[in-house]
Amino acid sequence: MSAVKWLKMLGAGALICVGGPAFVQSIRPTDEELFKRYNPELQKRSMEEGDRRAQEFDDYVNRLKQWSKSDKSIWYAAQEQQEQKRNDISAQKSQAKEEAKTQREEMRKELLGEK
Repeated sequence: MSAVKWLKMLGAGALICVGGPAFVQSIRPTDEELFKRYNPELQKRSMEEGDRRAQEFDDYVNRLKQWSKSDKSIWYAAQEQQEQKRNDISAQKSQAKEEAKTQREEMRKELLGEK
């Protein structure tokens, strides 16, 4: 091939590789512009839930950091934490059932004792 064709190809490639993303960046709306396009109800809801979502994201990132400190894979650490939560919840439920059972028994004893 001739040098002219190579220069044309390199020029076109550079234009596509640099110009394409630059064009997309220039027409992409900013976060503020998108927020202004929301209807008032969505703006209000977004403002109310923004802090909660930011806190949830921060909690998630902190959990990821904690999991990454482990020698195990992040996925195994996350799975172990979920299993631990399930075990804790089931233990709390069983404890609540036991407390309700003892409370019912005490109420029966009081009723039988009064009669």
